[in-house]
Amino acid sequence: MTARLALIALDVFNLVVLSYFVALNSVYLFTSIVAFHALKKYSRRLKSLDIRDLIASAGAPPITIIVPAFDEEMTCVDSTKSLLALNYPQYEIVVVNDGSRDTTLQRLQEAFDLSPVARLPTAELPTATIRRTYRSRQYPNLWVVDKENGGKADSLNAGLNVCATPYFCAMDADTLLEREALTRIVRPFLEDEKTVAAGGIIRIVNGCTVRSGVVTEVRLGKSYLARLQVLEYLRAFLAGRMGWSALDATLIISGAFGLFRRATVVEAGGFASAATSGRTVGEDMELVVRLHRHCRENKIPYRITFIPDPVAWTECPERFAALGRQRDRWQRGLAESLTRHMRMLFNPRYGRIGFLAYPHFFLLEMFGPVVEFTGYVVFALTVFLGLASPLYVIAFFMVAFVFGTALSIAAVGLEELTFRRYPRFSDLTRLFGLAMLEHFGFRQLLTYWRVRGVISSWRRGKGWGEMRRRGFAVEGGVNSGS
Repeated sequence: MTARLALIALDVFNLVVLSYFVALNSVYLFTSIVAFHALKKYSRRLKSLDIRDLIASAGAPPITIIVPAFDEEMTCVDSTKSLLALNYPQYEIVVVNDGSRDTTLQRLQEAFDLSPVARLPTAELPTATIRRTYRSRQYPNLWVVDKENGGKADSLNAGLNVCATPYFCAMDADTLLEREALTRIVRPFLEDEKTVAAGGIIRIVNGCTVRSGVVTEVRLGKSYLARLQVLEYLRAFLAGRMGWSALDATLIISGAFGLFRRATVVEAGGFASAATSGRTVGEDMELVVRLHRHCRENKIPYRITFIPDPVAWTECPERFAALGRQRDRWQRGLAESLTRHMRMLFNPRYGRIGFLAYPHFFLLEMFGPVVEFTGYVVFALTVFLGLASPLYVIAFFMVAFVFGTALSIAAVGLEELTFRRYPRFSDLTRLFGLAMLEHFGFRQLLTYWRVRGVISSWRRGKGWGEMRRRGFAVEGGVNSGS
């Protein structure tokens, strides 16, 4: 009797796992289809729209770029140089040195001839102590705020406190923006005054050629780990975020590159830090979720969107340990952001966010990795013990591996049909080859790391996890700006 109950429980669990894979991949398929049509429409629109004419007619609103920097001595100078070379009429750069332990501040001082100056605050978000504010003698639009360590969110709030423009761009110190990035990401704000936030696409710089903070040649890295992340980013941004944006249900804007309406963010309380509404390692997603709540609860007309072509290039981990810490942190940030705003789940007050985006991320993205990883383990055991029926083995293989592989191939296809940022045929064939292989090992490893992140969030883990930077002279790349 006990053995029979155990087999029934096993069958029920296997059905749950299959249902999870079907639900998850069906959502991915749906957003991929929506993204395909949205990208086609977007591409046609770009051909008939001159963004410079739009900016000239609507006026280019001044923007402040806020760049938190903690122990970024390898990348801070090149990243700042790339920002100074942006093609945008009026913008300021505020680099916030978050109590770095290395020579980040010294390198910035040497490279940009910084001089101590006073700057009046424009907001009063609580932050760690500000030590000194600097301004570049060479570049009057470059400022550096030196403060005690308080975390990335605290640094963003410190930047917000000195931001004097109606819009601000939040980004990472290890990120390079393309010259037209600001020009393109500001477009939704010019076209729709209700827009309060917009995110751009993030691409992997590993393997690319970088000169003076500018990506001059796009290539895949030599590391298979970096190549797999290129594929993963294509799927996440082109097939995922583009699809959710087309559904008007954007719930995530990458902390590496996003543009926000300053007044709305300040009204909502700024970024979640230890000094404000409670620290989280996912301050980027938490802010977007809170903006949805703030605007809907206060009946403020708003729009949060994703733009697929303002490109930010970032260095990805090339060591398993660093990648594992990163994905653990991302999953913790997801869990913290969603559990903090649980009242939105299936709440009609929050519209399609409460009924569509939030349930997907809460049920399938937050708890899903636990179901998925356990499903892999149980599947392996049932096959090893001879308890799995041939029909179940085929069904599991189809929904867990074949379906997922097809979605990855579709993401590469979207890239090739739209932006074609990898011009070499060899790079394209490698991406298609990786799309057929990533679900055999790499996907399971990512799931394991995400399960660790779920467990860490339950334990209230707050560690950020470090990634050793190599600088932008990566695999085959050149960095003549150092």
